[in-house]
Amino acid sequence: MEAIQREAIQTVLDKWQGQPLYLHLETTNGAYAALRSESPMAVCAYIRNGKIRYERGTIAGTGPYRIGLKMEDGWVYAEGLTDWEMDSQGRLLVAGHDSEGRLAIAFELSETPFPM
Repeated sequence: MEAIQREAIQTVLDKWQGQPLYLHLETTNGAYAALRSESPMAVCAYIRNGKIRYERGTIAGTGPYRIGLKMEDGWVYAEGLTDWEMDSQGRLLVAGHDSEGRLAIAFELSETPFPM
């Protein structure tokens, strides 16, 4: 992965607007929280292969970044994004890593289902 290139990601979001896609969205502080006395509770959110179609997709910020997808009846939103790539299968993979390089958030879109 490389540092986010906002314009490149926006181009992908614009291209996929209105198309049926698969979403992987995961946030975690996982086991890291157990090591911090000020925050002993681990939290996580996870969805894989959620079917989504959005009316508008936007990446914003100056780093870390946020992505919002406006759907007919609501929003999908991810914040804290730092790195990205388009993989060899054409999937948009965006992640947020903390100052120690640990994964904090993953936001991924694909025209085909993600492997289970």
